Amino acid sequence: MGRRVAPLPSAQFTTLVTRIRKEFVDTASNQDIVKTIHRNGKTITLVGTAHVSQKSVELVEEKVRTGEYDCIAVELCPPRYQNLIQKSMWKNLDIFQVLKRGKGTLLLVNLALTAYQKRLADKIGVEPGREMVRAIELAEEHQLPLEVIDRDITTTLQRMYRGVSFWQKIKLFSSLVASIFVGEEITEEQIESLKEGDMLHSLVEEFGDVLPSVKKVLIDERDQYMVGRLIQLTESPDGPKNILAMVGAGHLIGMLPAFDHPPRQENLEELDRKPPPGRTGYYIGWAIGLFILSMFIVGYMRSPELGGQLVLQWIVINGGLSALGSAIAFAHPLSILTAFLAAPLTSLNPTVGAGMVVGMVETWLRKPKVSDFEALREDIGQFSQWWHNGVIRVFLIFFFANLGSAIGTFIAGSSIVYQIFGQAP
Repeated sequence: MGRRVAPLPSAQFTTLVTRIRKEFVDTASNQDIVKTIHRNGKTITLVGTAHVSQKSVELVEEKVRTGEYDCIAVELCPPRYQNLIQKSMWKNLDIFQVLKRGKGTLLLVNLALTAYQKRLADKIGVEPGREMVRAIELAEEHQLPLEVIDRDITTTLQRMYRGVSFWQKIKLFSSLVASIFVGEEITEEQIESLKEGDMLHSLVEEFGDVLPSVKKVLIDERDQYMVGRLIQLTESPDGPKNILAMVGAGHLIGMLPAFDHPPRQENLEELDRKPPPGRTGYYIGWAIGLFILSMFIVGYMRSPELGGQLVLQWIVINGGLSALGSAIAFAHPLSILTAFLAAPLTSLNPTVGAGMVVGMVETWLRKPKVSDFEALREDIGQFSQWWHNGVIRVFLIFFFANLGSAIGTFIAGSSIVYQIFGQAP
């Protein structure tokens, strides 16, 4: 068993996230990362792999070329599988529709994850997910069936998003962004050492101490889900008899004991269910909007001059900061104007965000070029290119317009309350 660690203070949170996300690498001995499970007369060989380690690529090649296996399973979901095999997938992305459907935040998180992984891979010299790509290639070369056993990434992100508090969301996202730029330096030797059993177990335990709800969704639930999918393969009468399963090394800790009590079909369906939209933030948003409107009414009842002053202040501060955020992201002048006009209204309506409106206008005015999509994988890992790539710039505008509007709502709202009640809130 790994050592137990006390919860880390918030000052160490970014460092922990950086360490956790470096988890998947090889050790000198394969004994700890290759496990064999027998179920229903079938054999499952679990191999703990790395997402940025050349040694993991070599281990995948070594295992497949033995000829012992009649099926290869990989820690991928259908969308991630398509992303790996179709390098042109980003070209088919309709950013306008992504923003219109309210999925801008999910894609922004995906871009941040991609940026971090690209940065780490550039240091090590291995393409992110190369061991999974190699497993797919070898399955095709050896004419072996390929199974993707992980849960859909959008389901995982949505369950994680719904499972944490507002401040945890802020902390998690800010730490993720910070890790792209200020993460501690890491060598290949350091990465290799992280896969040792006790060290990796301790890291996972630390993650659970700091953010248990995130660990539950990001690690524990996926462990259960992948075990369930592998058990389903062994239960099929015409299914494979000897399965080679490639999973991130950090999942071995949770998957191995889960085979003793694998999830049933109804458990898998529950794990695969996307949570309904949270209502707390929705009600809070409407409450803030109604409160601000009521302050306008109170102001007008006291005097038309005060009411007009409060409305003007709300527009200038809220719209101005959202426009400033858009300008920081190098938005089109009309997009900046849109931010100024939209933010004071969207802040009163929780169903629409300023960033969504401004991002859609920016996409309509300056639709990203094919070259922007083609260069996305490279540009996402280079901070200097973020403002030059049309795709990334749209999401920067989305983020900064929302951020400016949120700050403006707090500042303008505080000022309005002070003027109505004669004291700071």
